[in-house]
Amino acid sequence: MRIAVTGSIATDHLMTFPGRFSDQLVADRLHTVSLSFLVDQLDVRRGGVGANIAFGMGQLGTRPVLVGAAGSDFAEYRAWLDRHGVDTGSVRISETLHTARFVCTTDADHNQIGSFYTGAMSEARLIELKTVADRIGGLDLVSIGADDPEAMLRHTEECRSRSIPFAADFSQQIARMNGDEIRILLDGATYLFSNEYEKGLIETKTGWSDEEILGRVGHRVTTLGARGVRIERAGEPPIEVGCPEEERKADPTGVGDAFRAGFLSGLAWGVGLERAAQVGCMLATLVIETVGTQEYQLRRAHFMERFTKAYGDEAAGEVRAHLG
Repeated sequence: MRIAVTGSIATDHLMTFPGRFSDQLVADRLHTVSLSFLVDQLDVRRGGVGANIAFGMGQLGTRPVLVGAAGSDFAEYRAWLDRHGVDTGSVRISETLHTARFVCTTDADHNQIGSFYTGAMSEARLIELKTVADRIGGLDLVSIGADDPEAMLRHTEECRSRSIPFAADFSQQIARMNGDEIRILLDGATYLFSNEYEKGLIETKTGWSDEEILGRVGHRVTTLGARGVRIERAGEPPIEVGCPEEERKADPTGVGDAFRAGFLSGLAWGVGLERAAQVGCMLATLVIETVGTQEYQLRRAHFMERFTKAYGDEAAGEVRAHLG
């Protein structure tokens, strides 16, 4: 199954300031703030929802096609993704802009000052999915994740016009979208991904009830945090899958992306919805135990041992046949 993953590609530059921002602010001079903080720690982490999902799928061996835009500074990141089983041949490289970047400084009280530079992400709207499909011999599913809003709309319309099944996954961009845009992006989707809060926001902004949305999408996949995930289809009983037991909780960033990576990999393998959701929950558990969205290691024997403990021998047998 040939799956393209569209979405943002970014790097996070995370710095730690050992003091307190509040100690450096002068109340009657806030209109002319000019400050520089000497930081003692810098972490540069790879991120972006498209890249995170593709990385997870690559770890599971399903060879996803990453579709997004990056800058000329993408070479090292590209090599990392290539080494981890991601097809980066459809990433557009901007001639003038850097890869999207989040720069954030955190002080001793965990207050943060951050900036997000969209950069090359704005050029994702120039990518045509037909070119991607022609390069790899067709597309069976396109996952349309958070990206440049114009790119999300273009990819959705192209999927419809070319009869390519697609998954709608607004995540971070849902806050800036209006009801009309959300209606366009979800109508006719084979899969609609969201968390519980986003589910309510989608219904509020579109004015559509849960039943109306289920009538417009094939499957509604709602992540429930520590309670796992629920999959709904019109006229069918819901499928609910719990999460494996965590060994520790280090960092929740990227957990939703990891679930999507596992779920989409299960679809690529051709296992049922329940199995696909179980794979997604297992991969998400590995990510929450690790600091960083792409810093985890998928050791297959360890993965299968924990998967078996959580979901049983029968489920493990189906997944093992594909995971190896």
